[in-house]
Amino acid sequence: MADALMTHNGPMSDSLKLKFCGLHFASPIVLLSGCVGFGEEYTRIEGFSNQDAGAVVLKGTTLAPRLGNPPHRVSETSAGMLNAIGLQNPGAVHVIERILPGLEFAETRFIANVSGSTVEEYAEVTRLFDQSPIDAIEINISCPNVKEGGVAFGNYPDMSAQVVEACRRVTGKPLITKLSPNQTDIRENARRCIEAGTDALSVINTVMGMAIDAYTRQPVIGNIQGGLSGPAIKPIALLKVHQVYDVARRHGIPIIGQGGIVSATDAIEFLIAGATAVGVGTALFYDPLVCKRINAGVADYLREHGLNSVTELTGTLRV
Repeated sequence: MADALMTHNGPMSDSLKLKFCGLHFASPIVLLSGCVGFGEEYTRIEGFSNQDAGAVVLKGTTLAPRLGNPPHRVSETSAGMLNAIGLQNPGAVHVIERILPGLEFAETRFIANVSGSTVEEYAEVTRLFDQSPIDAIEINISCPNVKEGGVAFGNYPDMSAQVVEACRRVTGKPLITKLSPNQTDIRENARRCIEAGTDALSVINTVMGMAIDAYTRQPVIGNIQGGLSGPAIKPIALLKVHQVYDVARRHGIPIIGQGGIVSATDAIEFLIAGATAVGVGTALFYDPLVCKRINAGVADYLREHGLNSVTELTGTLRV
């Protein structure tokens, strides 16, 4: 196993390397937004190397600073985690001027996560990041549209497409649209986002849920509802990746598959379902070095099956 993988400072196995929207990834693993702060927090962990991940998605960023939702904002569930952070962040200008200069762009790719409550805000934050050294931009279309009574952009194809179009107009950087599972037809939404100009898709965002304290009879989460992540949503996420892949493949659009990945086997299943890269998030909270083990397992699998590249696995589901 050791000869196929990087040492702490050594090179990653060539079989794990790939190109995603023209960007070189050393590994198919993408560290997901909201799970590693703005990058610099996670890199403090002893034994972690930025090269363990092909890319790091920064925390969701809005135009103005946000304090986020009232506590409690995180609650562990029997097979995952609920969160309702509320996009706490210092604002786009602070991230660009104070945080990005401290990131090691030579080691991995960094992707901004753009959020907003209006189409105009999405476009402005995207425009600001377009003028920064960030490698790509992920559009979080699960945010509520304040002009439409708080309905989520990502649950309605028309609104999703409007956001992507607005962002596309102001940037030449790769755009990745993060699709919500909380909608009627994810295939149609994917199609509309692709036609609007997205370069890639993240599938899926969290599934809405809640938790109740039986003793106080109150919601555990201060926001009442939150996003469920972790192993509990893996079967849902796998199905959504499989559904979206049929649309994405016809347009040559890559997918970051995500939702409950905690092992190499999980990652391999997402690749087979149609993902080009895989997102790891909730697992990092209890196993910060899980990426090393996932990379090792995927490299072993490729060797055992006579495959030269992780890209040979994408979309190989036998049905």
